[in-house]
Amino acid sequence: MDVTAPGTIGQKNRKIDPAPFVNTRDLTPIPDKIMRSYLLFATQLYAFSILRPLQEAIRQRGDDAAWFVVGPLASYLKPDERLLETVADVKEYNPEAVFVAGNVVPDFFPGIKIEVFHGFHVHKRSSDRGHYRIRGFFDLYCTQGPDTTRYFQQLAEKHRFFRVVETGWPKMDPLFGKTFIRRSHRRPVILFASTFTPRLSAAMPLEKTIRTLAGSDQWRWIVHFHPKMDRAVVDRYRAMQNENLTFIETDDTIPLLQQADVIVSDTSSIIPEFCLCQKPAVTFRNRRPGPHLLNITDPSDLRSAIEQALSKPPALMTAIQEYTEHIHPYRDGRSSVRVLKATDQFIARGRQGLARKPLNLLRRLKVRKMVGYYRWH
Repeated sequence: MDVTAPGTIGQKNRKIDPAPFVNTRDLTPIPDKIMRSYLLFATQLYAFSILRPLQEAIRQRGDDAAWFVVGPLASYLKPDERLLETVADVKEYNPEAVFVAGNVVPDFFPGIKIEVFHGFHVHKRSSDRGHYRIRGFFDLYCTQGPDTTRYFQQLAEKHRFFRVVETGWPKMDPLFGKTFIRRSHRRPVILFASTFTPRLSAAMPLEKTIRTLAGSDQWRWIVHFHPKMDRAVVDRYRAMQNENLTFIETDDTIPLLQQADVIVSDTSSIIPEFCLCQKPAVTFRNRRPGPHLLNITDPSDLRSAIEQALSKPPALMTAIQEYTEHIHPYRDGRSSVRVLKATDQFIARGRQGLARKPLNLLRRLKVRKMVGYYRWH
């Protein structure tokens, strides 16, 4: 079948085939059983803020969660979090499901493989190379909202080896499930967050302008970059710190979203996260600017754009509301619970009716190299 382009903002009538797509409101209860084990798989620092709400939901229902991380990420685990250090440990742990905030997962890990995504779709790349790229690893895709569900459902019909459930995004649970942080300072706070992709990043084009604006006490600046940002750029912004500008590296951006009044960014996936706070975003040369963004193309327009954003024009705020309903309509802080319900349903149903996953030899070899495991069944 032909796969059409992703739906547009404001699309309300979605024709969904219930075969590969399941709405979590329709999931049948799963009988209680002994404690279940789940694996959280992380290859980048940002995965912690996405997977930890899932860990909390797992623990709240009396089940167990453990982590397998790649590279130097183990130092970011908390004292009460369990680390599985080897593939042998994972096999002995024998998880029922593996939750992934990334693009790949070891096929030789026990359990069904569940994609929960590492960000919103912001059109950094073409659909078939970016957010909608099917790499053949996952049994279940837990989508964030109507913006992506429809297209993934069409891909499920085409490929037939995975299912799709719209659950909302676990990372957003703390945003809606906890009280916002109240600021004690009086100045507006501007969050500057940039993607690491050089051709899309605003970090270098806006560096001189931000340095100038941060020399004034008109606003308070918080700077946060993607973990893959060029270290030379990071070092220059670190050196820029003063009483008006703070550079922060963190695996949890939710407190930054809560503190800021306006975000300045480019084509970063943090923009829709900020819009979910119902607050304005100023973007620099965004690839897909819409009415929910104040997009500029010249650094000299940054000050006036921020001032306009701080005034919260009614038309802009209405556009933000419409946009967020399309990308993530869930405001109850229970997306992680829905992901677990969808997981239960998949396990109960099994892979009945699904085709076999593709052989995927080259990607499987790359994953084995990533985790240092070369044994084959």
